[in-house]
Amino acid sequence: MEENHINNFALTFQNSMLSYCGQDCKRIPPALPKMYGAKVKCLDLSYNSIETLKGIEQFVRLEELILDNNEIGDGLAFPHLPHLKTLSLNNNQITDLEGLVQKISEHYPALTYLSLLSNKACPNQLSDVDKDDSDYQRYRYFVIYKLPTLRFLDSRRVSSCERREAGTRGEFMRVRRPADPAPPADRAERCPARALPLDLSALGKHKGAYGRCLYKYTGKHSEGNRFILNSDL
Repeated sequence: MEENHINNFALTFQNSMLSYCGQDCKRIPPALPKMYGAKVKCLDLSYNSIETLKGIEQFVRLEELILDNNEIGDGLAFPHLPHLKTLSLNNNQITDLEGLVQKISEHYPALTYLSLLSNKACPNQLSDVDKDDSDYQRYRYFVIYKLPTLRFLDSRRVSSCERREAGTRGEFMRVRRPADPAPPADRAERCPARALPLDLSALGKHKGAYGRCLYKYTGKHSEGNRFILNSDL
């Protein structure tokens, strides 16, 4: 998909919510902020190939940003979005948790909901069979300590007990960045991340961006199951 071209059949704008999914965009098409930048509060760019957020700062009212299933890595620069409350980065290529939360802390001071499932930075069994519940809980303590405004992390509400533990121990719960083994010489591309299963018993009742966006998906990928339910906030 050419970056300056917009597939109007894939675009949905309604009630301050803009969805543009499954178009293999490596960046935000410049026409989107030009046409909708002053109007959008919720932006869904899932199932693209986004590597940069250049232009996102033109969405001056943005409160919810969904970037699931893209190509976002550790080198991504986060433009300042003072009103952003929801950030979803599931199934990307983020490995450096400490670097990520530092950027979020600096640029998204109002953030209350963050989801990082199926990234190497999130030590969850969904993305790494070598991790267990204790690894994931240490990760939660560290993120909650670094981002004290969070009310939800991944699919779970931040509990008062977690917040107390994060205040006393979170600083010492850094999740080490995994070593990158040298790929085989004949490896042409990265292995795709495994899709997240739908586990209703593990879900929160978050009624955030997923439930409120209208999806008109015309890409070549299957959008799969959304895993956040609609009745928690």
